[in-house]
Amino acid sequence: MKHKVTVIGGGVIGLATAYALVREGQSVELIEARDSLASATSFANGGQLSYRYVAPLADAGVPWQALGWLLQGDSPLRLRLRLDPAQWRWLMAFMGACRRSVNRRNGAQLLELALHSQATLAHWRENDGLTDFAWRRNGKLVAFRSERAFARGREHVDTANQQVLDGTDLRALEPTLADVPFIGGVLTPDEEVADCHRFCERLAERLRACGQCRFLLGRPVTRLLAHADQVVALQVGEARVDVQRLVLCAGHRSAGLGLPGMHLPVYPLKGYSLTAPIAPKHRAPEVSITDYERKIVYARLDRQLRVAAMVDIVGFDESVDARRLQSMRRLALETLPNAADYGQAVEWAGMRPATPTGVPIIGATAYRNLWVNLGHGALGFTLACGSAERLARMMG
Repeated sequence: MKHKVTVIGGGVIGLATAYALVREGQSVELIEARDSLASATSFANGGQLSYRYVAPLADAGVPWQALGWLLQGDSPLRLRLRLDPAQWRWLMAFMGACRRSVNRRNGAQLLELALHSQATLAHWRENDGLTDFAWRRNGKLVAFRSERAFARGREHVDTANQQVLDGTDLRALEPTLADVPFIGGVLTPDEEVADCHRFCERLAERLRACGQCRFLLGRPVTRLLAHADQVVALQVGEARVDVQRLVLCAGHRSAGLGLPGMHLPVYPLKGYSLTAPIAPKHRAPEVSITDYERKIVYARLDRQLRVAAMVDIVGFDESVDARRLQSMRRLALETLPNAADYGQAVEWAGMRPATPTGVPIIGATAYRNLWVNLGHGALGFTLACGSAERLARMMG
């Protein structure tokens, strides 16, 4: 049976969900608070589609490691405690998930979803002709500066899908790293890159052209109106929008739209990126690089280099912290000084909605016509297609 499905949220998760629903024969209405689609968290994320690097942040030893990071000036993690019960609940649940057995179980779930997402994106590209978003299968290199970190990295290598490289092999693979003091790395050849914002634009074009999707932009939803066990309408400004079926994909703002009996343990983790133009004179890496110790990723997206890093747990402050970006720019110049024009880089900060366990929330709720698809953290683009396809199948 064909139903009208209302999707709240116009980022990569909401747009992929709308696309998957339309492919399943549903009619979709997508509501986005901003005047443009994919203009917040999905605008300039890291660009790496790291399907085999999906281990949750919560793991044994992470709290102690995080304390060490907090004492560093260029720490990849920053925590600002607030008088916010939601932050404290999230942090306590995160601490509870910092156990090796929990990490392995959650990591297995994420890996399954990630590989499904990779297959789904391949199907959309090859069968639907969804192209022109800087997609490449260029491989991912996790590079190590210390013997200790390199030894840990080798312990978890999947020999069927990954290769261990010493310093000589690493530089032969990626000559732009000739002067960087990496002692070795782990290469995953079938990892991918793409431009998330351009991907969202291609999805929106397809959805507009299909005649089965209507967009309402610049319309923030402030309240869900329920009767008994069913959501009947949305409060959108002064207007009321009736709904038949509803999917909540509003990222870190979703928790504020919750209903009685519905707990959404999602909190924003702010991340940063620089998008620097690559001119003919520059020597940008072809393979995606993760600087393991510094927690910085580098991804070439056509004629641009995307540099991304940082996790700030600072509440709902969406402002761009100039000091964090200065730190990231300095580290990029130290590592890959000739890769791009960092002086012309576009700066970005985005609020990545994360659950304490790192596993997104996908599926039904206590309200029989309400589903959720949120909490993907830093893996939003990586998991978007698989999450959307999985939810569309559940709803069908």
